[in-house]
Amino acid sequence: MKTAKAVNLGVIFLTELGVIVAVAYWGFGTLHAPASAMGVLGPAALVGLWSLFGSPRARFKVRGAVRFAFELLWFGAGAAALYAAGQHALALVFALVCAVSKALAFAWEREPERAR
Repeated sequence: MKTAKAVNLGVIFLTELGVIVAVAYWGFGTLHAPASAMGVLGPAALVGLWSLFGSPRARFKVRGAVRFAFELLWFGAGAAALYAAGQHALALVFALVCAVSKALAFAWEREPERAR
C-alpha cells in the first residue's frame, strides 16, 4: 500500500505541474499577441497562487472546504485550459486523472493507521 500511495503522490505532483503546462499551452496557442502574453502571465499567476495557498509550505494554509474549493478551481483551470485550446479528449482524461488521484489521496488520509 505504501508503494501505491507514493505513486499516487507522484501522479498528484505531475498533475499540479500539468495545470501550469496546460495554461501555458492555451496561452501560447492563441494567435493574438496580447493573448499570447497569457502563455507567460497565466502560469506565473498560478505559480503565485500555489505558493501562497496550495504548496506544503504555503504562507496561508487552507484546509477543509476552502482547500477543496482551491484544488477544484486549480485542477479545473488545467482541464478548462486544455478544453479551450481544442484538446477536448485530453481535457477529459486530465480531469479524470486529477479526480481519481485526489479521491484516492483523500480516502487514504481518512484510513486509520493499522497497528504494526
